[in-house]
Amino acid sequence: ARGWMCGGLVPPGTNTLGVSMNRVDFAPGGTNPPHIHPRATEIGIVMKGELLVGILGSLDSGNKLYSRVVRAGETFLIPRGLMHFQFNVGKTEASMVVSFNSQNPGIVFVPLTLFGSNPPIPTPVLTKALRVEAGVVELLKSKFAAGF
Repeated sequence: ARGWMCGGLVPPGTNTLGVSMNRVDFAPGGTNPPHIHPRATEIGIVMKGELLVGILGSLDSGNKLYSRVVRAGETFLIPRGLMHFQFNVGKTEASMVVSFNSQNPGIVFVPLTLFGSNPPIPTPVLTKALRVEAGVVELLKSKFAAGF
């Protein structure tokens, strides 16, 4: 995906209105990786193409994945604080425009947060949390050492 991200560029005149917007363009197979907006609900419209939009429920819901393919002209809503992603399932480019009910929704990219933090999360913490060997954690850390 390419485009400017939340908390980055804010259109002039909107910085104190409690809203923000973002456009994201996706190449075929492109993704907006799992992330969270800790301070905002997100509503979006797919402008072209088709995106698989997934929302992960909380532990109370059994971490259920709610997903559907959203096509051009259709909308979706992501409640504040829930992990979600978008993935271009089409054979052509896709784009979406999203709006947030906050001028600073924040963004926490899950893979980058876990494997690219500075200083790094200790490997034993991640091996226990993810139930994998240290080599797997180190491989993942090497993939995110420079950010996205």
